[in-house]
Amino acid sequence: MAPSIPLIQAINVAYSSSNGNEIVYKGIVSEGWAVGRVPNGGFSLGLLLEACIQCQSSTKHPDPINVTAHYLQAVQIAEFEVRVRTLKIGRGFSNILADLIQKDRTKITAHLVFGVLAPLPTDLGPRLTISPPSPYARRHPLHIHPSNVTPEPIRSAWGFSDLTRWAPDHTYAQRNSLDSPTRTDGATVGGGGVEWAAWFELTKENDAITTPALCFFSDIFLNIPSLLPKSEREELGTSWFPTIVLNIEFRFPIPRPSLDHASRTVGLYSSGHFMNDPQGRHNQYTEVWTAPCNLGEGTIVDGWRDKQVCLATSTQMALVIPMEINYQRAAKL
Repeated sequence: MAPSIPLIQAINVAYSSSNGNEIVYKGIVSEGWAVGRVPNGGFSLGLLLEACIQCQSSTKHPDPINVTAHYLQAVQIAEFEVRVRTLKIGRGFSNILADLIQKDRTKITAHLVFGVLAPLPTDLGPRLTISPPSPYARRHPLHIHPSNVTPEPIRSAWGFSDLTRWAPDHTYAQRNSLDSPTRTDGATVGGGGVEWAAWFELTKENDAITTPALCFFSDIFLNIPSLLPKSEREELGTSWFPTIVLNIEFRFPIPRPSLDHASRTVGLYSSGHFMNDPQGRHNQYTEVWTAPCNLGEGTIVDGWRDKQVCLATSTQMALVIPMEINYQRAAKL
């Protein structure tokens, strides 16, 4: 296996050519950011997003607002191109279509909305936000400050273990247990499902949180099949959980590194409520938050939660497939 490179270097595309309304970018999928032998789905989407950001960089709508991606085939560790087309340019938003292609096969197709992640003088109507100190504001979901945690190894099947580490929030693990008061019965209204959260750090000092990296962070979590107790997943063997549809909404600009915001660490929260036929189809909701410091560094400052922002939220549909299929599809280049 080739040496892994930091995420900020691995998400790399370059302009190739133009043909009318279509602009083509090219690159090589990095081997180090795979799950098994298939690149992480969020990482692959980050490559597509980076091409679109470059395409939009000189327009009046430079910031991604939303992306909905459909994964048609497994992306492989090989050369790729991204073909970007502008569908519509409006007053506040532009609609973009993009395909990630390998060997003339479309692997990911996406519809993106670009705009500006800031209030504009031309905005119609009042500025409406829900943020602290509003009692309706969503608060940072992790229970322990990152300076006070002990990092743990990430999953062995993830090929980027030498470049990342995390510190799971064990409060959520307790909520997922069979004896937790959050379990449901015939008298319960709503409820159910499982939750997970962790601080997640890019360990190389020259790495950094970028907008395309938010795609990768949105696809890093422990899902429903992994979090259920063994009694609820007796038939589950070593599995691969390929993403079929991924939607990401970008909520706040990434803050500059400071005493309040880390440059390489994010807070992740995820929940899932449904798992159905066919193929263990399950849903996942994820939030990506800023962090006040890297793992085991910094100090706790009063009010640190109110200074953090949610960078992105995502929803996805994924499947449960035997791990050997991961290796089979990676070989079909």
